[in-house]
This record gives sequence, C-alpha cells and structure tokens, in this order.
Amino acid sequence: MCGLCTVGQVVHRLPEGEPVMGVTSLADEVYVLRRKEQRDQVEVYDVINYSLKRRLTVTNIRELFDMTSCEHNRCVYIADSIVWLIQRLDVQGAVTQWAVNDKPGGLSVNAAHNVLVTCCAVRKIKEFSSHGEFLRELSLPHDVITPWHAIQTRNGEFIVCHSGGAVHRVCKISADGRDIIKSHGGQPGSYIGLYNGPIHLAVDNNEFVFVVDINNQRVTLLSPPLVYVRQVVSPDDLKGWPYCMCLDIYRRRLYVADNEWKAGKYTAGRVVVFSV
Repeated sequence: MCGLCTVGQVVHRLPEGEPVMGVTSLADEVYVLRRKEQRDQVEVYDVINYSLKRRLTVTNIRELFDMTSCEHNRCVYIADSIVWLIQRLDVQGAVTQWAVNDKPGGLSVNAAHNVLVTCCAVRKIKEFSSHGEFLRELSLPHDVITPWHAIQTRNGEFIVCHSGGAVHRVCKISADGRDIIKSHGGQPGSYIGLYNGPIHLAVDNNEFVFVVDINNQRVTLLSPPLVYVRQVVSPDDLKGWPYCMCLDIYRRRLYVADNEWKAGKYTAGRVVVFSV
C-alpha cells in the first residue's frame, strides 16, 4: 500500500513573488527557484516553520527551467534552457556548471546519485555525475513526443511524462530506453485518466507516481503500474497553474509551484505546501 495516498491538505503557502521555476528540499530546508535576472534567484526556507533563512545567487543564468537536489552530495542542480547548461549549487553557495549540448528540461537524481536531464527536443535522457561528467544518453521511443521530465525507479526503469501533439501521457519505459512497458493517458482532456500537459513528476518510496497536469491545474496520483488512484491537488487548491513539484517522503509534504499566467507569460508565483 502507498503511504502517501490521501488527498492533499494545504498546510502552508510560501510568500508570493516572482514566478517559481523550481522547488526542492534538501536536509531541513526548502529551496525555491525564482525567475530573476541578476541575483537572489534561490530562496531557502526552514522546512519546519517555513521562515526565510537566506537567498543565494546563481550567476550568468539565462532561462531557468527546473531544479532538483541530492542529499548524498548536498547540492542542488538548476537547468538553464537558453545556454543549455546545468548549474550545481552546493549548500555553502559555491556554483559550478557544465554543458548539456542539448536543451535541458526536467531534472532528477537517481539511486546512483547521478543527474538525469530530460532533453525534450531530441527525446533523450542524459545522465551526468554530480560534477558534470557525461555518463550516457538514452534515446526514447519515437512515440514519446516532447518528454518533459523523467525519473528512474529502483529497478532501472524510467517514468516519463510527455505531451506532444495529440498524445499526453505518463509512460513506464524500459531501462535501455527502447520500449514502453506501461502508459497512462492518451488524447488531451480533463476527464479522469486524461491529461492536458503532464509536465512534472514525483515518485514515492513505494513507487506511486505524482503527476503535475499543468493545464488541468491539478496533481494526479498513479499506482506503480500506472493505474489512476485519485486527484491529490485540485484547481480549488491553487491560484494559478502548477509548474513543478517536490515530494518530501519523510515529512509527507508535497511542494507545488503555483504560477499566475497573464498576457502570455508567468507574472507571479508561490509554493503551496500540501500534507499527503
């Protein structure tokens, strides 16, 4: 049974500000990535009382896309989708970077503590060490169009969300990246079992899958075989559109980036904290 199957309850909302392009937790802190041009792109909050502890600056950033963290290496990773770089920010604030050589999308960290970069335009997953050593790349099946985010499970398979053309799905893909084992979704829609922009994922320790469905303004929960369980976050819980999320398994908290969209762009954002 999944230990994180209840409908999400809002327990806190972090302050509104610039649009939120990433959120992750590391140790006893929550990192929030804001769309800022010059400085203070990363806000760090206490995980217990949600007080702001400090702000960090990532230099030479062009277009923020996603952020993830690694407890083992005590750092966060940030994707820049304009200059095709990954920025590595350690807990002391030191920043290093490396090239992806393709446009990066969603980020995740696997059981080997390596960074997985989903490259949507070329339908690939690239794997790097914590300091940017290129390890391998996997080409995804031809019908996985515009993959946004991928997470590797303990047995080496991948959970991938994609929303290209007439197909919006979450897929379980073989460890070599060649075959779709299971899928959930199909044509875009708002009914149960359908998506309209599945863009970000989280997987719990029992391999239940949380899916950000951006245009339907909700987060859906799937079982390990990718069977619909329930809606965890509804449009009523949000002010705008969910962009990404982070699951803290140990504290049973789901952090969802909630952005307002006006005149063709994100104008403001906040993080909503759910108990799950």
